[in-house]
Parts: sequence; structure tokens; C-alpha cells
Amino acid sequence: MADLLVDCPTGLAGDMLLAACFDLGVPREVVEEPLALLGLAGAYQLTVEEASSGGLRGLRLQVAASRDPQPHRLWGDLRAQIETAALAEPLRQRVLRVFAALAAAEARVHGMPEEAVHFHEVGAIDSLVDVVGVCAAITHLAPDRLLCQPPPAGRGTVSTAHGVLPVPVPAVLELARQHRLPFRGGEDQPEGELTTPTGLALMAVLADSFAPWPSFAVDGLGVGLGHRQLDRPNLLRLIRSDRAAAAQWQELVLQEAWLDDASPEDVAALAESLRQAGALEVTTTPALMQKGRPGFALAALLWPQDAEALRRIWLTRSSTLGMRERRQGRWVLPRRGGHCPSPWGPVRVKQVRRPGGECTVKVEHDELQRLSKSSGQSIDQVRLTVLAGAARFEATEAWRW
Repeated sequence: MADLLVDCPTGLAGDMLLAACFDLGVPREVVEEPLALLGLAGAYQLTVEEASSGGLRGLRLQVAASRDPQPHRLWGDLRAQIETAALAEPLRQRVLRVFAALAAAEARVHGMPEEAVHFHEVGAIDSLVDVVGVCAAITHLAPDRLLCQPPPAGRGTVSTAHGVLPVPVPAVLELARQHRLPFRGGEDQPEGELTTPTGLALMAVLADSFAPWPSFAVDGLGVGLGHRQLDRPNLLRLIRSDRAAAAQWQELVLQEAWLDDASPEDVAALAESLRQAGALEVTTTPALMQKGRPGFALAALLWPQDAEALRRIWLTRSSTLGMRERRQGRWVLPRRGGHCPSPWGPVRVKQVRRPGGECTVKVEHDELQRLSKSSGQSIDQVRLTVLAGAARFEATEAWRW
């Protein structure tokens, strides 16, 4: 239901992407928790500050190593570290794919096997924070699509661990070749490196397309600032755009009948037959009927295309001589299934997007009963514990109505 749009007029870099994610509202713990699981807690200092560039506000991010010197990392060693960490699987695969893309590009550029690639800038702590952080933030935001404008090529030269290199640097050009990514060129661009290997690798893996955007509405905006002083604002903008209304109208049919000559067992069996035939909801209410006889009022809510099949059940599997039917409808919010972490492991929940864009989580009641029974805690205590992990929700389904 929502897109994330990456606008990178003056640069595509990992720190700018991560700063924009924070500015869009991603909590710091979403980024810091997987870094701790990789054994990096205490190995870095992450500073995120409100700043301006060319008169425009945004967040600027700085990562500093807490230990010096930093260990040198081969791709094979780094991959083993990621594979053995207790990361959630969707996040682990994204991080591995980003570093694999970087390793493939570096191996091609330097003419060596991928396993022997020695990450220089890429293996430093700041790039690890950028890659893991952006992957974790995008996983948390869970867009239906991530669309990126073609990044700027830049021009001139840049100093690296391999000496002075032309811009775009060889690893950036190789990433673009391997993943068939477009650049935006032109002599009006500032001199220097605008698109970094880390920034381009992140978008090569995470973005669904590099093309002009369709029409969109702006529902959220995060701005990440670069560190270089340019002749224009040096920023990257992350735009959240909802592609659908907050709620959707659905045409439904309501069928109902009142029964005063059926046992409770008969009524329960009829309700179950209606559910199995496709009824969305079936309710049973005690009713006082003619001549003071107690009975039951049954109502079934269903899709219009299922009306004929359920009419047949009412008239063949119950004692009623007729049933009422009328068209009506409902407004529904988008929702999707997923999991929240808990002391008892992943718990099935349902995430709902509210009209203002806020997402709330509802724990499946079967899960509450199961965990309450196994833990000895009340259902309310279990619910509060699970909802405490709502910020780390992991989707297992696409948004639906």
C-alpha cells in the first residue's frame, strides 16, 4: 500500500540513506539491535544530529570507531560472521546480498576471487553500520516498493585506499554494470565522488527500480545530509507515499434468520456450515420470539458472489421457512500478518495501518491463549510483553484489505 522513494540529487551514500531513515521515524533500537547481535556493541559511536546544508534542514550521521585499529576483514570472514549471528532471516539475507554485491564488484575490479576480497573502506566499522543499519531500517519500514531515482555519476577524482581514482570509482562502475543500473550525468554536477560503492550496493539490492517515479502523494519525508560542502544543498530525501486510501469500502451481503424450533446444537452446526461455505462473520444472539418462545437470531456477513451458496445452506440445513437478505458494506483498513519477537519466540500478530499512517499491532488470540498456558502468565501480561516488541515487527504477508 505504501512506496518509499529515494531522491538523491547530490549523492547516494550509506550514511545519507541511514540518516534519512532516522529522520523518517525509524527508532535507533531497530538499527542498534542487529549490530549488537553481530558483536559490534561498543565498537562504534553513532551520532545523529539535526543540521543544515545550503539552508535546508535534515539529519547528519557520523560513525566513529571506539577501538583502534579496526580489524581487517576478508569477505569470507565477514560472511561467516553474518551467517552465524542471531539475525532475523529477512534481514540476514539482505545484508549478505549487499556485501556479496560489493565483493563481486571488488573482485572483478582487482582481478581476484571473491573470497579473497579484502574490504578496505567497505570493511570499516562505519560501512558495517551503514549496511546493516539501512537494511534493518528498510525491513522495519516494510514498503511495498522501493523506487530510486538514477543517482548522480559525479566527476573528477577521489582519494581512496587504492590511491587517486577517477569518478565514478571502478567499484561503482562495476556495480552499475553487473546490476544494469543507470546514472545521471552532466557537467552541472559537483566535482568529486557523489555515489559511493556502499550506497549503490544498498540500492542495487533493496530498490525495485531505478526509473522516474509515477505520480505520488507525500505522506512522510526523511532528509539525510552529506558531509561535503557543495555549491548546493547536499542531501538525500526518502519519501513515503501511500498509494491507496486509508480505508477501503467493500460491498457485502447480510443474511439472517430467527429460529425458535432448533436446539443449541443445531444452531452451532448451522453456524459452522455457513462459515465453511465462505461467510466472513457469523453471529448468534438469543431472541424472544412470538408467543414468548425463546429462540436464536443468526446473521451471516458474506461476499455478494457467495450469496447463492449460503442461501442454499440456510434453506436445506436449518428449520427456517425463509431468510432475510440485504446489501450493505463496510469500511476496512489495510492489514497484514507477521511476527513480533518475545521471550517465548516469534508470536503471530496482525499489523494494521491507521488513517494517519500509524501502524498498530494486534496479537492473535490463539497465540495469547497458547503463551498464557505455557508461561503461566495472564493473557493481559502476555499481550503487554508481546506488544513491547511491536517496533521489531516482521511481515510475513503483503498488505491486504
